[in-house]
Order: sequence, then structure tokens, then C-alpha cells
Amino acid sequence: MEMVSKMVSEKSLVIFSESSCCISHTIKSLFNDFGVNPTIYELDEVPRGRDIQQALSRLGCNPSVPAIFIGGEFVGGANEIMSLHLKRSLKPMLKRVGAMWV
Repeated sequence: MEMVSKMVSEKSLVIFSESSCCISHTIKSLFNDFGVNPTIYELDEVPRGRDIQQALSRLGCNPSVPAIFIGGEFVGGANEIMSLHLKRSLKPMLKRVGAMWV
């Protein structure tokens, strides 16, 4: 968990993903459409990806990808992000942490 905390504390928006996950791709596309450049860790391509995935599961992310952190805080997976977006809460959250300027 310490490793995940360090990885997310340095960036305003972090997505843990897998390169073959279509749901992760959808979430990354949503943020790209906003003009946001998240830090993305493809767990099937990074060293210790399996360890990171287990730590995300312990945080309550089930399934473990995509896992989205905004401002260093765990927000959730695809369902939570889409809910925030539909409630029009996602963009203000991104602006608040400096991930989005518009």
C-alpha cells in the first residue's frame, strides 16, 4: 500500500489500468476528452504490477482496474467516475486539484 500511496501522492490524477481492459480504455478516453493528461500505470506492463493490483484490491477496488485517484485520494473505479460525471461533480473535482484548467 505504501508503494501505491507514493505513486498517487505526486500527481493530481492517476489511473491504474490494464492495457487490454476495455473499461479502463473508456475511462482514459473520458479524461482525454476533458483535455486532462492523467498519469497512467498499465499494471500488466509495469514492474510489480501484480503487487500494485493486490494493494488496490485491499483498498476496496473490485475489480482492481481501473482504479482512479484524484488529488491523491482514491475515488473508485469506473462506476464511481461515471456517477460523478453524470452528477456534474467530476470536472469541478478535477479543477480543484489542478488537473483541469477550463
